[in-house]
Amino acid sequence: MPRSKIAPFGVWERGEFAGVIVFGRSATAALGSPYGLDQTECVELLRVALRPHEHPVTQMVAASLRQLRAACPGLRLIVSYADTAQGHRGAIYQAGNWIYTGTTNPTNASYVVHGQLVHGRTLRHMAVNRPAGETAEQFVRRTMDPHVRRVLETTVKHRYLYPLDRAMRRTVTPMAKPYPPQPDGAPATPPPGRTPHHDHPH
Repeated sequence: MPRSKIAPFGVWERGEFAGVIVFGRSATAALGSPYGLDQTECVELLRVALRPHEHPVTQMVAASLRQLRAACPGLRLIVSYADTAQGHRGAIYQAGNWIYTGTTNPTNASYVVHGQLVHGRTLRHMAVNRPAGETAEQFVRRTMDPHVRRVLETTVKHRYLYPLDRAMRRTVTPMAKPYPPQPDGAPATPPPGRTPHHDHPH
């Protein structure tokens, strides 16, 4: 996957477009650095946007992961987040046996761009081609929205990991925590005999 790009995977059922699953490379090393990885080795699952569909979301995400791994053999880890402010707890990641490692810092910066609230990570993806010395906010203000502004949100996000090789699995498995319970009372831990590995609301 190119250093400065996102990777969208289209989802099709019976010849009809059903949605898209989007991965993106971080604009900074912060995404992979906690796991000893650089920007070329770690990407984020940014979005799962689907129309009404027949197949399980877990199956669609798994297929996109296989394609991503085949296209980008240097990748070692996928990171994704479930936003508690949207009522998400990571059902698709739990169903796919991703590794849960807890929550993010409860205070994070977000930005208003063209009147829409976007997360700081999203803003950095929007500004991935910014020149050295320019912040993501400055780039977006200069090229997209002169009225962009920073706001603070007091919310937490559940963090899930999907290792792509055995060595990375050994690295991140000790970080695993019990899954947060789902509203419907589904189990908060993986089924017995299965170890975490790969899945709208997140």
